[in-house]
Amino acid sequence: MPAVVLLGAQWGDEGKGKATDLLGGRVDYVVRYQGGNNAGHTVVIGDQKFALHLLPSGILTPTVTSVIGNGVVIDPEVLLRELAGLKERGVETGKLVISANAHLITPYHVTLDKTIERFLGNAKIGTTGRGIGPTYGDKVARLGIRVQDIFDPSILRQKVEGALAHKNQVLIKVYNVRAIDPDAIVDSLLEYAEILRPYVTDTALLLNTALAEGKTVLLEGGQGTLLDVDHGTYPFVTSSNPTAGGACTGSGIGPTRITRVIGILKAYTTRVGSGPFPTELLDADGERLRTIGGERGVTTGRPRRCGWFDAPIARFATRVNGLTDFFLTKLDVLTGFEQIPVCVAYEIDGMRHDEIPMTQTDFHHAKPIYEMLPGWSEDISGVRTFEDLPANARAYVKFLEDISGAPMSAIGVGQDRNATIVINDLIN
Repeated sequence: MPAVVLLGAQWGDEGKGKATDLLGGRVDYVVRYQGGNNAGHTVVIGDQKFALHLLPSGILTPTVTSVIGNGVVIDPEVLLRELAGLKERGVETGKLVISANAHLITPYHVTLDKTIERFLGNAKIGTTGRGIGPTYGDKVARLGIRVQDIFDPSILRQKVEGALAHKNQVLIKVYNVRAIDPDAIVDSLLEYAEILRPYVTDTALLLNTALAEGKTVLLEGGQGTLLDVDHGTYPFVTSSNPTAGGACTGSGIGPTRITRVIGILKAYTTRVGSGPFPTELLDADGERLRTIGGERGVTTGRPRRCGWFDAPIARFATRVNGLTDFFLTKLDVLTGFEQIPVCVAYEIDGMRHDEIPMTQTDFHHAKPIYEMLPGWSEDISGVRTFEDLPANARAYVKFLEDISGAPMSAIGVGQDRNATIVINDLIN
């Protein structure tokens, strides 16, 4: 049975939560495979809005087992606060499982994140300050603290002391910041041991067993393709791999198990934080997209930078992820624009580039080459079939499909979980 990957095809914030929630009732497991509480998904059910930061979107579907995979970094305080918030609203969270191999964000990771970002000044990356980067850095440097470590106090103390032996020297001598007490860190982490123990398991074994039994697994990425640490607009990226390859390493599921890769694609483009953004609008149209689209970060509340649709980015996402389908979101936000520009290529130093340039320098200098498409004025929020969309809206979707390299299999036309046009079945 299928393992389906669902990921962001731009700079994140494309509406992955809505897509995951839409499919949630038809899958058995929803797996978050990378990132931490630096990402956010908004899911609207009826008159209720749920903002999820660390938990998989499947947590809102009672029949689904939600999995936090080994590729995720977990702030235990944030996790428990999010679980408590859902329980207060009547959401059952007992089917959550957590990988024993996932790494923990500690208070010293948060301190380092905020201190380093502040020290960078105008050269800052635009991180959320939640300790994500330093935690992944420790993971790669083999100094990390894993979930399983909090069940062995002696191992935990050894690892914390080892990590802080160097970090405290850096904090004191480089950043003039007070040293962090390892005993306080160990004590705080041990407090979570018995609370988290019922959730923790070998999730890679669980998921592979489920697939062997004919169950369906949905792998959910945070952020987006252009924020991938290897394939994104480095260094203005996250510290993990939101791309399809990250779904395998972050879950323990082999690549031959994956049968479909769905890219979530907004009908225009947004990003949060610093870095190149060729189609960014610093005018009334950009503010209009931001206002109508509710473009503020779910996790940080920061206003998102807004711009027109960028086809070279969509084609890039198709290539590096092996996308089989697109889920186009927020088409309704474009209603009322007389004309809608679409970036089909870039101009760099007088030359046309149909694809994302190889170097960061060139991408910073890229200017969009637009084709103009006619807009529509009809309200499309109640439309549920492609044929019922206004002719110009259909033409816009078809143009994006042709220029992006994969079929538009579903279209979001509003915030509600039911405000979706399904063209092709995304599971079978």
